Amino acid sequence: MIRVLLVDDHEMVRMGLAAYLSTEEGIEVVGEASSGEEGVRMANELMPDVIIMDLVMDGIGGVEATRRIRETCPSCKVIVVTSFVDDEKVYPVIEAGAFSYLLKTSRASEIARAIRAAAAGEPVLESRVAGKIMARFRHGHEQAPHEQLTPRELEVLLLIGQGKSNQEIADQLIIGIKTVKTHVSNILAKLGVEGRTQAAIYVHQHNLK
Repeated sequence: MIRVLLVDDHEMVRMGLAAYLSTEEGIEVVGEASSGEEGVRMANELMPDVIIMDLVMDGIGGVEATRRIRETCPSCKVIVVTSFVDDEKVYPVIEAGAFSYLLKTSRASEIARAIRAAAAGEPVLESRVAGKIMARFRHGHEQAPHEQLTPRELEVLLLIGQGKSNQEIADQLIIGIKTVKTHVSNILAKLGVEGRTQAAIYVHQHNLK
């Protein structure tokens, strides 16, 4: 039996969802909370498997309630069900530990499926929210410009950072001066800088060694 706690400041929403879930096999609504504070308290008392969490409520709200619940009840899976898909709403609650994110326009059957999925360890994200998260993930994991350099280009860049001339670099690496110039040209293009001075500044700004 999947034990569910409902946290929403709208009584009719809680009543409607509780009534529907009571007809679903394998799901039991063990409590209803009308505020974030009450939700935190009841989560600690009841230790439900899944919590349906409203996002915007008086008091601490869904983000802080989720954070507190995850700290004291890490096994609880929090499913946010809200009307909002704004960045300032989505990211904070996901970072606070929300497991799934649905909209209040979702059908009750979709929420029931999300509850079963959460209990099985499978998150469910509304498509627009999933798109936002993936976009942020990709942005957060873009390569730094110097990570696109070849090992030899990185060697040349570090020597530029030491103030070495092309000839000094050629002598130290035992390569031709034309090869050095080619490497320098590629390095400047990949870093997006205009000259050796900016390349040297880049080395020091990024603490490259």
